[in-house]
Amino acid sequence: MSFVAPLRNPAFFTTLFSVAGSTYLLRSHMIELSEDHEARMDELGGTLRGHIGHIEEALDRLEGKATEADPGKKMNEYYGKRQRDEKKTS
Repeated sequence: MSFVAPLRNPAFFTTLFSVAGSTYLLRSHMIELSEDHEARMDELGGTLRGHIGHIEEALDRLEGKATEADPGKKMNEYYGKRQRDEKKTS
């Protein structure tokens, strides 16, 4: 049996193209899922930063440390930090 014999068999090419095609489709699907997951995690991180900002502002008000100029200050700090972090990773 020679090396060329399997290449003459049409089933060989059918199998080869089937494996290559399915590998390509799975890879592209995994990349898409990975990008979706990353977007969801970024959104979740922003939501958590917003909640942390609200909690810290409420704590400052309860402790009497807040002034009239403070509302929204912590939120702006967190969102500003997020935007700076996003620019660094881009």
